[in-house]
Amino acid sequence: MRTKLLISMTALALVALPFAAQAQGTVRGAQEGAEAGGRAAGPLGAVVGGTVGAAAGTVGGILGVEDRPRFREYVVREHIPSYRYDQELRVGAVLPEQGITYYEVPAEYHVTGYRYTYVNEHPVLVEPRTRRVVEIID
Repeated sequence: MRTKLLISMTALALVALPFAAQAQGTVRGAQEGAEAGGRAAGPLGAVVGGTVGAAAGTVGGILGVEDRPRFREYVVREHIPSYRYDQELRVGAVLPEQGITYYEVPAEYHVTGYRYTYVNEHPVLVEPRTRRVVEIID
């Protein structure tokens, strides 16, 4: 019984891996992996897919390793005022709708579907509909 369960979970992880590999960032990777796993194998698939998706999304992030320093330099060069956020700045935090400006990410960074802003002296990528922080650029 345990062997069958292990084989099933491994197969499910392999099915969900292509979806997870395309995921951008931990939050989005977990969400897309869970959705793909849920479609493939129900609730257990959602759990495994979410875990695999989060792990795959964490590896590269949305910007990618090479673009992170360049993007940080770009934001600093733009002299965007830093918004003071009194709560812990972390991935998943929801930023306010008012008092903060969200900017388009330049095409050269190959990031679509997100905006950026400058919070507590850190560039952050934000999902524009929810204003949820999806990546903090250090």
